[in-house]
Amino acid sequence: MTQTLEISDDLKDRLDSHCEDGQSAEELIAELVSMYETEGAFLQEGYSE
Repeated sequence: MTQTLEISDDLKDRLDSHCEDGQSAEELIAELVSMYETEGAFLQEGYSE
């Protein structure tokens, strides 16, 4: 079953700016969710606890 999410144009532009060549926003979101599920949190470069 496919779900549709409505996002603002600003958020869509932000997602698009992070996509690699040929990568869709959907693929980027799937990658981010997978990273979050695996690591428990998003890591930021230069960030440490």
